Formats: sequence, structure tokens, C-alpha cells
Amino acid sequence: MQIAFCIFKYFPFGGIQRDLMKLARESLARGHEVRVYVVHWNAPLPAETGEAIQVVKAPVSALANHRLYERFAAWVRDDLRRHPVDVVVGMNKMPGLDVYYAGDSCFEEKVSSQRGAVYRLLPRYRHFAAFERAVFDPSARTRILTISDQQVPQFRKHYGTPESRFYPLPPGIDPDRRAPDDVSEVRRAFRREFQLGDDERLLLFVGSGFRKKGLDRTLLAFRALPPELYSRTRLFVIGHDNAQPFRRLAKRLKVADRVRFFPGRDDIPRFLFSADGLVLPAYDENAGMIIIEAMIAGLPALVTGNCGYAQFLRDARAGIVSEAPFDQQQFNAQLIELLTSAERPRWRANGIRLADDPAIYQLASRAVDVIELAAAEP
Repeated sequence: MQIAFCIFKYFPFGGIQRDLMKLARESLARGHEVRVYVVHWNAPLPAETGEAIQVVKAPVSALANHRLYERFAAWVRDDLRRHPVDVVVGMNKMPGLDVYYAGDSCFEEKVSSQRGAVYRLLPRYRHFAAFERAVFDPSARTRILTISDQQVPQFRKHYGTPESRFYPLPPGIDPDRRAPDDVSEVRRAFRREFQLGDDERLLLFVGSGFRKKGLDRTLLAFRALPPELYSRTRLFVIGHDNAQPFRRLAKRLKVADRVRFFPGRDDIPRFLFSADGLVLPAYDENAGMIIIEAMIAGLPALVTGNCGYAQFLRDARAGIVSEAPFDQQQFNAQLIELLTSAERPRWRANGIRLADDPAIYQLASRAVDVIELAAAEP
């Protein structure tokens, strides 16, 4: 069959973008044709790398994102009338979807918990509220793929969406995140490359969307480390985002000489195998794939409980979950614990055991099952 995926922006290091490619490749492997509608594609085109994925860039523009996305949705609707497909899958919320991959959290929940009343008067609010309602309204027929347990209650609270329209997915972890047999050699070579001493601790923050994922909280906790521990700890920040506000914060906190920023990279496993701790103190994190990636790499983590995949860390006892409501002083103390606890070898072993669970690699397979169902039973 023919499947059309819709996504506003594609770049190779975003979580939703990576999941799009997993779904597209699984679809190709099952013999389906794949078309991807997009506004911005910031990567080599699949045709250039030998993949049979048709990328269609919508010829739309606007100064404001919400206007851009409105025009994109309208253009895609018209193009699909001229070039119909069997099923339309959205990686972002928009009208006209048969299946929605819920990689983003509930917009109305964020507005009610993080925004004032004036925000609801803005055109931006009206746009995103309308696009979300187009997917979740009880009268809609869109099937919804969810990636964390916390999603369904929030969407049902705001929209009353029938529970039968939600299809929970397992994680979709890349097997290359699993600690290899030669992990010690990888770690030694990495630490030589980045000039890390044998007694230095390396802390990782990984993820596109620095503010949302709590990089400010991380920098504050890093500055609060005891002097002796701080003097032998480095922080590496990796992600596709504007780093300048956080470089300035690092300078104000006088930690800039021990913090290094990297753009998005495709060799994240090396960092996971070679670091001493991962932090993810998110303000809002629907899933947090990096949590499970760190676990199966043998890297203890400190994450906030609002991350969708924090439950995996909690259940496995592979690190520390900082429960809500967030408290910076508590988080500061937990970061010290992450780096110094005698439990670290146990956390590492517990996380690595999760790698033997086949379910953590099955997101794409389960998702395409639902996509095929939507095509067969429109």
C-alpha cells in the first residue's frame, strides 16, 4: 500500500524525526511505498543514500510558525486529493490524519499548567488548540499511537477521546546502544580522545530542546557540586538547538571552562559507553528515549519523574528518579549521589539487563501494524 507521513521539520537528531525514519523503514521492509510530506528537510535526501522514500517539500512559507503549519496542512490536503494514498500518518498534530504518532505531549495540558489566561487569546494558541482537537476530538476517527503511560489520561481529560482509539507502543531503541563486549576499550579510547583523566567524571546531557529538557537545571546542579567533586567533573551537552543562552548561563555560573557543547551527532553510543552519568531534569518530556539508551549502555542516570520512560529506570533500579514537584536543592543532592554512590555498579548492571528484553526494540513493528490496520479498516 501507499503510506504518507507528515512532519513539519526533519533533522536527523530529533526523537520524533528518528522515530519517523524507523516507521518509514519498517514500512518499506513490508513492501509498502512511503511518501514524506515536510516543510523543512535538513538532512541528505533518502534518494541520495539509496532509500526508496519519496520526500515532498511543501512550497509554503510564513513569518510565524503557526501560519506556516496551517498552510502546510492545507497544501498537503490538496496534494493528497491529486495523489491519493491508502493511509496518512502524522508525526505532528494536524487535520486529516488516519493515524497520529503521539511524540509530543498534550498541548492543552501544558497550557493549563504552564501558561496564563492571556496566552489563550493569542493566534498561536488558537492554531495549536485547533490542530490538537482535530486529532483528539471524540468525533474524529484518528488512531493514536502513544509512547508513554502518562499520555492517555491527559488527552482524555481535555477531550474525552474514546480509549479504544489509543494504541500504546513499546520503546523503539536502536540495538547499537547496547553495551558491547569491548566497552572498556571503547571507553579508554574515547577518554584519550577528549583528554579526560582517569579520575575525572563525565556527565552527559543529551537531547534536542535544551530548555524543555532542563539544561538550566543541569547547569545549576553542576555548579552546586562540592569543590573537590566539581574540580574533577566535566559536563558534555549534545543536541540540535540554540546553545547560546546556555553558554551565557554557564559563563554567569562560572562553569564554562568545564562544560562543552556539541551539535547533534550520530555517534551517541560512544558517549554513553564512556560517561559516568546521564542527567535529564526535564520540564516536559513525553518519553525520553535517552533514558533507556543509557540504561542498556550501562550508564546510570538521574531523571525527573515526569519523563515518560522514567518508570523503566525506577523499575530496574538503574539510577535515580527525582520525583515531582521538582526541587532544585534536592536535585543538586541527587546529582552528587549519582556521581559518588556505592550503588553505581549495581545501577549499571541493572540497566544492562534491560537490553535482553526484546520488547524495547519493537516500536516500529507495532506502529506499522496499526498503520496497516487503519488502511484496512478506514
